[in-house]
Amino acid sequence: MRKTPPLPLPVKRALAKLGADIRNARLRRRIPTTIMAERAFTTRMTLQKVERGDPSVSLGIYAVVLFVLGLTPRLNDLADASRDELGLQLEEERLPKRIRASKKSAGSPA
Repeated sequence: MRKTPPLPLPVKRALAKLGADIRNARLRRRIPTTIMAERAFTTRMTLQKVERGDPSVSLGIYAVVLFVLGLTPRLNDLADASRDELGLQLEEERLPKRIRASKKSAGSPA
C-alpha cells in the first residue's frame, strides 16, 4: 500500500469538505452506495474513500462521482484563470508602467 505524502491542513480540510458535500448530495438524491458506485464505475470502498475526502483517490474518480450527481459544471470553474485573483493581480503588476514608441516608428511619417 502506497503512503500519501503529508498534506497541508487547508488541503485536508478542503478534501474533507468535498467528501462530505459529495456524501450529502448523494443522500439528498437518495442514491444508495451500491448504485452510486456502479454508476461511477468504481467500488463501494472507493466511494467511501471519496466521501471521506481521501487524497489517494484519483481526481478522475472524484470527477465521475460529481458527474453522476449532476455537479460537473462546477468542475469547469475549479481553476478558471479568469477567476484567479492572485494570478491576475501578479500579471497586472508585471505590465509596463508606460509604453515607449520604437525608434523605427518615431522617425517615420504616419
